[in-house]
Amino acid sequence: MAASSNGAPPLAVSLGDPAGVGPELFAEAWSRRHEAGLSPFFVTGGAGVLVAAARSRGIDLPVARIAAPAEAASLFGEALPVLGSEDAGASFGAPDREGAALALHSLTRATQLAISGEAGAVVTGPIAKSRLAEIGFTQPGQTEFLADACGIPHESAVMMLAGPNLRTVPLTVHVALCEVPTLLTRDLIESKARIVAHALGRDFGLSPARIAITGLNPHAGEDGRMGREEIETIAPAIAALRESGLAVTGPHPADALFAAHEREKFDVALCMYHDQALIPIKTLDFDAGVNVTLGLPIVRTSPDHGTAFGIAGKGVASPGATIAALRMAGECASRRASI
Repeated sequence: MAASSNGAPPLAVSLGDPAGVGPELFAEAWSRRHEAGLSPFFVTGGAGVLVAAARSRGIDLPVARIAAPAEAASLFGEALPVLGSEDAGASFGAPDREGAALALHSLTRATQLAISGEAGAVVTGPIAKSRLAEIGFTQPGQTEFLADACGIPHESAVMMLAGPNLRTVPLTVHVALCEVPTLLTRDLIESKARIVAHALGRDFGLSPARIAITGLNPHAGEDGRMGREEIETIAPAIAALRESGLAVTGPHPADALFAAHEREKFDVALCMYHDQALIPIKTLDFDAGVNVTLGLPIVRTSPDHGTAFGIAGKGVASPGATIAALRMAGECASRRASI
């Protein structure tokens, strides 16, 4: 198993839907590899798609076909390594079943290589879940796919959004807002906080990690006048976490927590629901946000955006989040390799 200069094996990149912006942004990231300080990475399949996608951005992309991940590090300086011969037509903005099949194959192969240790991490390109469902993809998304592949419960795979200015974790994700109060429990808050604290220590060098936990209601309930979730559920969970030695504060009013002077006081914010976590990070770090899956036995990152079919192949999509996802994966993989 060959390692890159940071001590970890090269990163495995899953192509994402070939009709979306993923391929062109991975090609762009490779073209900026030196200035961005990226660790060596390779893509699982889709060489023709990558070349065509790069051309849409004015990049003449050299590709090196490899037979094993160990070959990637030595070739990365001169060409983008691609593992496997699987490919699809370059139909930018027009997703189809052929492209979905390539996306699923690429995701499966990249994940397997990270699990086996042949890749230091997996960086996933954006997919179209509705298209994948047509060819038998049964999980709600890539996070659940990775959890299943790693043999862990879905609830143990925790989504963190990370950018230069902020890290947030939504405790409930893709559910209706009216369902959130019924889903919040002490066990949910405590278990996810422990996963986050462990992962930030292992993969980000933050130990003890300073965790700020928001309230659910306006003004964190204002002593029960605007709801009792803070009193009955959130505060008792925080007390238990503190007793176990974690550096946890809250419940904080969410409307004030993300001001610049407040962000200096914590490393990550655990938020009660999707928009409470995602609005601040997308406001502060829209073009550099990374989706990191905590709690897995492997490192997984992804750019915090979707397929953007409407602009695919037009050369206008920002590569910032893709570059950030690759850089973060390399940093986390290097930390794990040094343990």
